[in-house]
Amino acid sequence: MAARPRVVVVGAGLLGCALADELTERGWTDVTVLGVSEADDHPGLVFRTHSDRTLTEFAKYTVEKYGGLDGEWCFNPVGSLEVATGPERFEELEQRHGWATSWGVRAYLRTPHECTDLHPLLDGTRVLGGLHVPGDGLLHARRAAEAQARRAKARGARFATEDVVAIDRSGGRVTGVVTATGRFRADVVVSCAGAGELVGLTLPRVPLAHEYTITAPLPQLAGDNDEHVQAGKPVLRHLDTGMYVREHVDRLGVGVAVAAGLVPALRDAGFETTTTVTLAGTPDGRPLLGEHPGLDGFWVAEAVRAEHSAGVARELARWLVDGQPSLALHGCDLARFAPSSRFTADPVRTSPFHERQVELGAHFGSVDGWARPERYPSEAAAEALVTRERVAMFDLTSVPRLAVTGPGALPFLQAMTTGDHAKAPGTVTETLLLGEDGGVRGCLTVARLGADRFHVGAGGRLDFDWLRRHLPGDGTVQIHDTTPGTCCIGLWGPLAGAVLPELSTTDLSAEETHVGDVPVVALRLSTVGEPGWELHTTADLGRRLWDTLRSHGVAVAGHQAFAALRLEAGGRTPGVDFTTEHDPYEAGLGDAVRRDKGYFLGRDALAGRSAETVSRRLTRLTTGTVVLGKEPVYVEGRAAGYVTSAGYGYTLGRAIAYAWLPVEYSGPGTPVEIGHFGERVPGRVG
Repeated sequence: MAARPRVVVVGAGLLGCALADELTERGWTDVTVLGVSEADDHPGLVFRTHSDRTLTEFAKYTVEKYGGLDGEWCFNPVGSLEVATGPERFEELEQRHGWATSWGVRAYLRTPHECTDLHPLLDGTRVLGGLHVPGDGLLHARRAAEAQARRAKARGARFATEDVVAIDRSGGRVTGVVTATGRFRADVVVSCAGAGELVGLTLPRVPLAHEYTITAPLPQLAGDNDEHVQAGKPVLRHLDTGMYVREHVDRLGVGVAVAAGLVPALRDAGFETTTTVTLAGTPDGRPLLGEHPGLDGFWVAEAVRAEHSAGVARELARWLVDGQPSLALHGCDLARFAPSSRFTADPVRTSPFHERQVELGAHFGSVDGWARPERYPSEAAAEALVTRERVAMFDLTSVPRLAVTGPGALPFLQAMTTGDHAKAPGTVTETLLLGEDGGVRGCLTVARLGADRFHVGAGGRLDFDWLRRHLPGDGTVQIHDTTPGTCCIGLWGPLAGAVLPELSTTDLSAEETHVGDVPVVALRLSTVGEPGWELHTTADLGRRLWDTLRSHGVAVAGHQAFAALRLEAGGRTPGVDFTTEHDPYEAGLGDAVRRDKGYFLGRDALAGRSAETVSRRLTRLTTGTVVLGKEPVYVEGRAAGYVTSAGYGYTLGRAIAYAWLPVEYSGPGTPVEIGHFGERVPGRVG
C-alpha cells in the first residue's frame, strides 16, 4: 500500500464527513467521499454515559470536537436530565451515576425539587429523582457534517454525490469502486453506508425505528429561546417509559411515548409533525468496525449513533493510519459475531452434552450463540463447593479452539505470542497476544502436540481473526477453527486424579490418550485453582465422554460456579479485566512474557517496562457486598479507579472484585470504597 493511500469513503453522512476530516488531519489527503448527505437533525440527543467505557469515550470526543467546530453551533451543551418515577428505575439512575464517575463524566444525582429547577416543565410530584449530566446536550448533525466536510476539502478531500454500484478487487484486496458515471481507484474503501453487501459481507444490523413528534408552539416556552440557540433546558429522558423531550425554540420534540402526566405542557398541546426516526443498531447495541475478513482494504464503520460519530471516526483513522486504534475496540469489532449468532441473542448452538444437561435440569445462558449451562438445581454455591472438596466437570465447549499446523506453525506462534513454544511435544504454554504498542489483545493456551501441530485454546473469536490476519503468505501455516466439530469438558478438583489415574499429573502438559474408550486430547491445566484437565474430543464422541465421567460419580457444575472459582483463583478475563489499553505488567500477566526468546509482536514496545515501572495495576479487592462491575472505586474519598469484574467467592465466603487503581493505592490492606447504587461499600485491597 502507498504511504498515503487512495481512500474512498462510501457514505457522505455525519460519520463519512467525520472520517474524512480525521484522515486528512493525519496526512491521508487523497480521500474521496461518495454519496448524498443523510445527516438528520432529529432528534439530535447526546447522552454520553454508557455502561461501556469505549462508547462513553466515543461520545466524550464527539462533544469535545463538535463543540469547537467553526460556524453556527454544532453542539449545544444544554445538559441532560434523566428522571425516574419508579424505585427500580431510580436504582438504574444510581448505577448510571456510578458509570459516569468511573469514566470521568461529571454527573449529579438530583432531588425532585432540583429536577424541576433544572426543567420547569417537569411535574416534580411524579419524580423520585434524576441524573443531571451538564455536558450532554443537542447535536446539529447537518451542520457538524458540513463543517467537517469543509475542513476535509481544505486539506484536499473530494466529495461527489454519486452512489457506489460495485467494488473492484484483485488478488484478495480492493482496487476501486464503480459508480453510475465512472470508476474511482482506491487502496482503501470504508463503508459507512451499507456497501458491505456489494462484497458479500452480511452484517448483523438491527435498525431501531420510532416516531418523533414536534408540537405546535407552546405558551410555556414563549420567549425562552430564539431561532439561533433553539434550546436552553436539559434534554429530558424518562427511564420508566423511554420517553424523551427536547426544545425546538417554542416547541417540544417528543420521542417514543408521550407522557403528558410527567410534562403537563403536553396535555393540551397540538402536534404539527410526526416523523419516523431510524437509529442504527446491532444485536448487542454496539457499532460494527473493522476490516472485511476476506477482502483486504475493505473496511466497515456502520451501526454508529450520531453521538459516537466523531469518536468512531478518530479511532478508525488511528487504526488505518497508525495500524491500530488507541481505545479498546474488541466490543465493536465486526469479527466479534459468530456466523450463527449474527441476528439473534438466543442460543442456536448446543454441545453434545446438551440433552444430558436438560435431563439434569440445567438453567442455560447464551454465549456466542451457544447454549451454556449457567447452573443446575443444586445451585452454584454447592457446585463450587463440590469442585473444591471432590471433583466436578464443566462444559467448556463454547470456548473457541483452533488447530495451528504446518511447517511454519512454530515460528508463526513464536512471532505472534509472548510465550516460548520451542518445547518438546506434550507441553502446554499459557501465553498472550499483544498489539504493536504492547497492549494485551488476548490470552491463549498453546499445546504442542507434534513437531508441526498445535492445539490453541483462544479467549474469543477476535483471537482467531487476529491470528488469521497475520498468516504468512507462503502457505506454510494453516489455522482451522475446530470449535464446531469438537467439544471440551473441564474436569477439576482434588479427586480428579482418582477419576483418571492413567493420565499425566504434570502441570502444563498435553497428551493424546483415552478416557475409557474415548480418544481425547488431555491438557493438564486449570483456571479454577484445582488440579485436573481440559478434555477435548470430537463432537460425535462427546456424549460418550460425558457418560463415562458420570459413571465415575463426577458431579456437574455450571458457568456461575466456574466464574466464582476462577475469581477466587485470581483468574483475569481478557476484554473484561484488561484490554488492549493495558500492558501485561499492569494486568499482572508479566510471567507469560518471555522477552529472551527473540522477536514477537509487541516486544519492542515493552522495552523498559516491568511490574516495577507501572503506574496503575489490576488489583484484587475484597468487600462485604457483591458489586456488579464498572463501579467507581474511591480512595481517601476521591474516585481513583473502577471495578472490572466482581462476584461472590462461595468457598471463601466473601465478595471479590478486581479494579484498576493507581499503583500507590494497590498495596495489600489499602482501604477503599466502591460506589454501588448510590452507596459507598467498604472494602480493601487483598
